[in-house]
Amino acid sequence: MDTDRIAARLTRLTREHLVPGAQLAVHHGGRTWTHEVGLPPDAAVPIGSITKTFTATVAMALVSDGDLELDSPISEHLPDAADGLTLRHLLSHTGGLPSDPDDVSTTSLRRHVRQAVRELHPLHRPGANFSYSNIGYSMIGHLIEVATGMTWSEAVEAVLLRPLGLRTRFTTSADADVVSGHAVNTATGRAVPVSQSLAPVDAPAGALAASATDLVAFGRMLAGRGPRLIDPDDLELMRTPAPHAEPFGMADGWGLGLALYQRDGVRWVGHDGTADGTSCHLRINPADGTAVALTTNGSSGFALWRELVPELVAAGLPVADYDGMRGLRHPIPPPPDCTGRFRNGDVEYAVRAADRERLALTVDGEPFADLSLFDGLVFAMRDSDTGDTNQTGRFLRDPGDGRIAWIQIGGRLARRQVATLS
Repeated sequence: MDTDRIAARLTRLTREHLVPGAQLAVHHGGRTWTHEVGLPPDAAVPIGSITKTFTATVAMALVSDGDLELDSPISEHLPDAADGLTLRHLLSHTGGLPSDPDDVSTTSLRRHVRQAVRELHPLHRPGANFSYSNIGYSMIGHLIEVATGMTWSEAVEAVLLRPLGLRTRFTTSADADVVSGHAVNTATGRAVPVSQSLAPVDAPAGALAASATDLVAFGRMLAGRGPRLIDPDDLELMRTPAPHAEPFGMADGWGLGLALYQRDGVRWVGHDGTADGTSCHLRINPADGTAVALTTNGSSGFALWRELVPELVAAGLPVADYDGMRGLRHPIPPPPDCTGRFRNGDVEYAVRAADRERLALTVDGEPFADLSLFDGLVFAMRDSDTGDTNQTGRFLRDPGDGRIAWIQIGGRLARRQVATLS
C-alpha cells in the first residue's frame, strides 16, 4: 500500500472539493495508518447514518445474550406494529416502513416510536422488499431500551463504546465536543459552518460523532478481529445478505445493520453516513481484517469519497464501493406510466416528462434531478443543483397488474399516489 500516494491524493481532493477537514484511517496488513487534513486525529466528526451500524451492533449483542430475538414479532413491545414485523426486518430495512414519520411531536423515544407505528403508512408487507428507514432504527433503539432498562445512549456506551475504548460522542448532547459540519457551495467556492439539527428521538439512526481511527477500531471488531462482543454466528449474520434486501442505489446488498459491497469477487461490508455538513464512510473486509474509514466535515465529502476510492485501489488498497452507473446498458424512451406522484412518509416525489427522452423529478415541489432511463427501468440522475451524474435509481412494477407502482431513490421506496401526470 503506497501511503505517500494516498496522502497526497487525499490532500489534493480535499482542496478540490472545498472540504475544510478530513481524516483517513486504514488498518491493513497488521498495522493502522492515518492521515489528516485540517482536522486533529482525535476530532469527533458527526457520522450520520453510520450510527445505525452501532445501533445494530448493540442489538445483535443483545441477541447473542438472549435479551432480544431476531424473529419474534415486535408487536410484543409495540402492539400497533404491522403483523409479522421483526427485529430482523428492521435491521435489514425490509420492514416496509417509510424513511421518517410525518411529524415529530415528542422528545420521548418510546412515545415517538409508538406514535409513528400508529400513524405511518407501510410501503409493503414486512420482508417483501427493501426501503431504507430511519424510523425503523428508532424502533430498534426503543427495543434496546426495553431489553436493557437503559436509555439508548447509555446502552451504546455500556455495551459497545466502553468495551472497545472508543471516544465517540453523541451529537444530541448539549455539551457534545464535535466537529462543525460545513455546507459547501462549489460554484461560489464557499464553505459555511452549520450546526447539527438531528432530533433526540432520531438519535439511534444518526447521532454519533467519531474519528476515523475510532471507526477503524469499530470496523475491526465487526471483522471479528477485536473484542468478542457478539457471538461469531450472529456477527456473520450481520455480514450476510438478508432475504429481499436489494438496496438499489446504495449498495450491492444488505445484511443486518451493514451494507454489502463487491470488488473482484471479494465481499466488503460497511456503511455511509451524512450529517449536517459532513460525509463519512466505513468499509471492512472480513476476510483479511482490513478496515478503511474516511470522515469529512464538508457536504461535498461524498463526491470526495467517490474520487478517492479508485485512488486507493491504484495505491494497492482494493476497497469496494457501490457504483450504480456500471450497470447501465441500453437507453430507452420512458414508458408513459413512469410519470406520476409517489410518496414515502411525508416526502412526495413527482415525475413528469421533460422531453421525449428525459424525465424531470421534483421532491416536495423542488427540482431534484433529470432522469435518463435505461433497460430494466433503471435511470441515471443528473442533479439539478450540482449537475453530478453519479447516482442511479429505478422504477418498480406491481407484480399483479404490471404497472409501475414504486420509484426507488437512495434505497428508499416511494409508492404511487395519484394518476399519471400530463
